[in-house]
Amino acid sequence: MNRKTIKKGELVQRTGELNSKIYHVHEGLLRGYSIDEKGKEHIFIFAPENWTIADNLPPEVPCDLFIDALEDSIVTVHEKDISKEHQNIKPLVKRLAVLQKRIIMLMSFSAKERYAHFLETYPNIIQRVPQKMIASYLGITPEALSTIKRKHLKK
Repeated sequence: MNRKTIKKGELVQRTGELNSKIYHVHEGLLRGYSIDEKGKEHIFIFAPENWTIADNLPPEVPCDLFIDALEDSIVTVHEKDISKEHQNIKPLVKRLAVLQKRIIMLMSFSAKERYAHFLETYPNIIQRVPQKMIASYLGITPEALSTIKRKHLKK
């Protein structure tokens, strides 16, 4: 495990790499995302301060996610070692809970409900992330997000 500074825009993991790492964010903001065959980004998770981000696959399996920094960040980098995962259990349990809620949300919530859930899950990053990335995370277009935000602000 070691502390590392990651510059805004720096890619720390690419899809298909082996032996991906676990990143615990102390300062800054990372994201995990995939890119489909048409070149469209699909944001899977944001990791602001005190969050952990990693590809959930075992270290010997090629990873599914790109991970990059949306802001200059300071992280602790952990080797992915299943035998030592108990040391990181609290951040991983939190992460799994967020991802489970996210899957259920994407399957059954309206776009308006997904936005409300985003605000609840990530209250401190709404001003730090471009609207197109929030829309990608929510699975909607930036235009639909603008409409939802306008209605949300009127309340």
